Amino acid sequence: MSVEKYTEAENQLLTGLSSSYRAELIGCCSHVQLAFASSLAEPGDRIRYVYFPTAGFISLVAKLDDRSQLEVGIIGDEGMLGSSVMVGGHVCAQRAIVQAGGSALRMKANLFEQHCQRHLELRRTVGRYIDVTMNQLAQTAACTGYHPIEGRLARWLLMSRDRVHSQKLHLTQEFLAYMLGVRRVGVTAAAQALQDRGLVTYSRGNIRIVNTAGLERASCACYVQGKKMYEQTMRKTRSFG
Repeated sequence: MSVEKYTEAENQLLTGLSSSYRAELIGCCSHVQLAFASSLAEPGDRIRYVYFPTAGFISLVAKLDDRSQLEVGIIGDEGMLGSSVMVGGHVCAQRAIVQAGGSALRMKANLFEQHCQRHLELRRTVGRYIDVTMNQLAQTAACTGYHPIEGRLARWLLMSRDRVHSQKLHLTQEFLAYMLGVRRVGVTAAAQALQDRGLVTYSRGNIRIVNTAGLERASCACYVQGKKMYEQTMRKTRSFG
């Protein structure tokens, strides 16, 4: 990753902070480019940096056994990677992989922890983010266990679209398979079904959303519920000037 100084916040979590403190916090960060498919953390690694994505997104992937993996979280410009540092969690629990290349504000984990100890508004903001991500994790677990593949694929495509701010996505079948917790044949069938309904076009990992409203209707209810969960929890943070 290339590194340069960054002076503007383009991360929604940071925009919830007061303007004066936001400038101070960003002054302690570097701007890094996140390369597609690069690993930012592996299970068992000590957390050295926290990341506030400003473009693209990061997937959190849990390894179930020697062959199976399952995506359990997604982080874009609405959140951060490494929030557990605030509550004393210094070891990575999941693999963090860049699924859509972009950029982020990066801060040393020990410096971030010091900021959390000194600044109440940062603790409140990150605390609310931890709360909402834990609730979304529980919802994702239930979604994976009970909702049809097609609806879950539609949900995940919309979540990805929201974070890259584009109707065009590039997602390999392999990644979609462990994101949904199914075999590749299941991914192919679900993607084909969405394409047959005129909601997306899909070819060799290139997906384009052509009917957003229709895709939202095809998605399981977890998409809307997840967005509401974030807004209702994080809205309190916007009270800072």
